[in-house]
Amino acid sequence: MSPPDDPRVAQAAAALRARGFEGPYALALVTGTGLGPLADRIEDPVAVPYGEIPHFPASGVSGHAGRLVAGRWGGRRVLLFQGRAHPYEHGDAAVMRVPVGVVAALGAPPLLLTNAAGSLLPEAGPGRLALITDHINLSGLNPLYGEPSDARFVPMAGAYDPALRAALKQAATASGVPLHEGVYAWFSGPSFETPAEIRMATVLGADLVGMSTVPEVILARFFGLRVAALSLVTNYAAGFASGTGAGIGAPHHAETKRVAAQAADDVGRLVAALLAGDL
Repeated sequence: MSPPDDPRVAQAAAALRARGFEGPYALALVTGTGLGPLADRIEDPVAVPYGEIPHFPASGVSGHAGRLVAGRWGGRRVLLFQGRAHPYEHGDAAVMRVPVGVVAALGAPPLLLTNAAGSLLPEAGPGRLALITDHINLSGLNPLYGEPSDARFVPMAGAYDPALRAALKQAATASGVPLHEGVYAWFSGPSFETPAEIRMATVLGADLVGMSTVPEVILARFFGLRVAALSLVTNYAAGFASGTGAGIGAPHHAETKRVAAQAADDVGRLVAALLAGDL
């Protein structure tokens, strides 16, 4: 079932078209903490701050610039969200509803989400990339609370698009970027997880932990978008002993930003290879 028309999405999309944002786009990309500089790879960019787009939420997290950028990357048109708003900032799991809806309104390209994450995979330490295969929602929140239509009953089997995941794995091989895979557990944040919570997540089958992405995946499926997600591992999760001599995880935000910035080049190479292929 298609979602009902959202006047806020329509107003935001109309304002963006007036600023030169018009589909079709080959890919829409949301950058996580420390990955905003990927926007510098876009040629002939058109950019607008989130604060100038009707109904767009502001992000107050350091490492998130808060701009929407359109242009060409590797000869293909892309739409890049330079940073995201988080539920823990606004107290609303649906805080990214309008931005995700705008992707659908501007031609519905595939949506690639990126995030900074803690790792529970011994082989995937800081600086490595992991392709999310599925998620566990440990936050107790859902961005479709209060949605009155039957479109709220979004099926989540195969939510992380198998064809997009296959394309990303091919892009990783082509670009020489190591790419792990795993299940992502969403904690609401903004405090980092406790060691006991990480032990629980391990028992439940999580490989990665973080404070974003899951609401956007649910919203993407609500709006009928194909979606995939990448985690850039910035630390081992709290109390997690990697067994590799890397010590026990004690994450903090400064480390998240530092490691993400260092590994941004790998993300850029992977996205470039993805755009060179068949989406």
